[in-house]
Amino acid sequence: MADPTTDPIRIGNCSGFYGDRLSAMREMLEGGPGGSGQPLDVLTGDYLAELTMLILGKDAMKDPDLGYARTFVRQLEDCLGLALERGTRIVSNAGGLNPAGLADKVREVARGLGLDVAVAHVEGDDLRPRADELGLGGALTANAYLGGFGIAAALTAGADVVVTGRVTDASLVVGPAAAHHGWTPESYDELAGAVVAGHVLECGTQATGGNFSGFRELISSGRMDPTKPLGFPLAEVAADGSSVITKHPGTGGAVTVDTVTAQLVYEIQSTRYLGPDVTTHLDTVRLEQVGADRVAIAGVRGEAPPERLKVCVNELGGFRNTAEFVLTGLDIDAKADWLREQLAPALTAESVTWTRTALPPADADTEEGASALLRVTVMDPEAGPVGKAFTGPAVELALASYPGFTMTGPPAAPTPYGVYRPEHVDRSAVSHTVVHADGRREVVPDPPTAAPAAAEEAGDTGRRPSPYPAPLDSLTRRAPLGSFVHARSGDKGGDANIGLWVGRTGDAELDEARTTWLSKLITPRKIRELVPEAADLPPDAVQVYLLPNLGAVNVVVKGLLGRGVAASTRFDPQAKGLGEWVRSRVVHVQEGLL
Repeated sequence: MADPTTDPIRIGNCSGFYGDRLSAMREMLEGGPGGSGQPLDVLTGDYLAELTMLILGKDAMKDPDLGYARTFVRQLEDCLGLALERGTRIVSNAGGLNPAGLADKVREVARGLGLDVAVAHVEGDDLRPRADELGLGGALTANAYLGGFGIAAALTAGADVVVTGRVTDASLVVGPAAAHHGWTPESYDELAGAVVAGHVLECGTQATGGNFSGFRELISSGRMDPTKPLGFPLAEVAADGSSVITKHPGTGGAVTVDTVTAQLVYEIQSTRYLGPDVTTHLDTVRLEQVGADRVAIAGVRGEAPPERLKVCVNELGGFRNTAEFVLTGLDIDAKADWLREQLAPALTAESVTWTRTALPPADADTEEGASALLRVTVMDPEAGPVGKAFTGPAVELALASYPGFTMTGPPAAPTPYGVYRPEHVDRSAVSHTVVHADGRREVVPDPPTAAPAAAEEAGDTGRRPSPYPAPLDSLTRRAPLGSFVHARSGDKGGDANIGLWVGRTGDAELDEARTTWLSKLITPRKIRELVPEAADLPPDAVQVYLLPNLGAVNVVVKGLLGRGVAASTRFDPQAKGLGEWVRSRVVHVQEGLL
């Protein structure tokens, strides 16, 4: 184990979502191929997202003893002995809606393996019993985002395994770092640095080249072998909150300033990252490549956290169903129009949404290439209008509609969908509690907080000024935005986030000129041009924030995804590909920047 008085703490990640690579826990504990990597002090796993809480909520409705990530148990059955042997503690939010139940399950696994393991859990985030009282009525799940000091208390008391409910993703790193270095709730800069490290680690291989728009350059330069599974990241967090992001030697992928930036701009809002332990100033983050697959994070500043806690609320929204029709050859538009005219009068669902893929090219040399897809999605509070009342009329047209009528699959039964909404509650409504391995219960005190007005003001900090102070463009030519701009996009409930940044060239002057150009180009109006779906959203729905230290702008498009991933009828309901679409759009680029 690292020496808390001098050494950084080495914290790894083995899961970025519920369903991530099962073998990752063993790979991280072994230290990579041949066991050449230095042992980790702590191994974390992030299993929760807004959609995952809905999934776990449905599990708990069927069986109250469930509600946690069952794959985590499978991983421990394989790896718990190895973790003890390597001296690595395990911290995970896999407890979901039932951290106490998961802690009991881990003890059962340990007994079955003949191991003596101290297991603690963190609870208090689940607000379902008080949902009506707190104005969260109708909630299937209602979980406050807790911070890292409950985890820190459990580790300080000697826990080998800590499982939690809904802590923030970064808290999985903040807690161990705070315990190791002895930080207090007012160690704002140190906590903020750990939040940034935790944010980089939380999505696993997204920090080592996964979902990275510059993957071709990594492969062509030999820094990434496309045949190798990507290694999971780890952070060496120092006593001052600075860190180095790296990975075990010999594992796949790459850790570069750009792959780390890609994760830093993922699913953020303004330049102030509001968390339960600290408000992190994202515009102070500085990155530096300090070795092969080693990126240093320094300069991060923090201040008091907001007075209220964010709550993830999921409720059942109703039922949905989809039918998809194949349109082939000539007269695609006319075929689609006729089908809509035939089917629309028979549809009784509350919501009916039609979408169609792009028209095929003329004289396509395959039947698939000559086809387009017409999709209709129906949603209703009741199952009836999206069941046979929907699929029956669609199937009955098989011999009575457009030429070449076919569907991509047989009729399906209705499926329930959930609606996510963020809420906020006073900290006094939440009892952040650690249940130690010996059964002792410890309530984590609330930290000093910022006044509500200060927190609201911080949420607007970093907005792009208009007009933007930059020189006039010189000669330009049209080129895809992605010619030298990377992107990473995602969802926060019904809002989409698009992080755009200039790829590093090693030429500081060129990188600065490109950053200025990007900051000037990306305005709310320009985003509405590049993403026409945003054109009719309310005036303040598109927000642009500047992160000049990262050569980046962050775009938030509020309401683009409707009521969240589970209720969205959009082609890309989590906005995962939105950034790549924006990169493909053609813009005017100054000649000297290409």
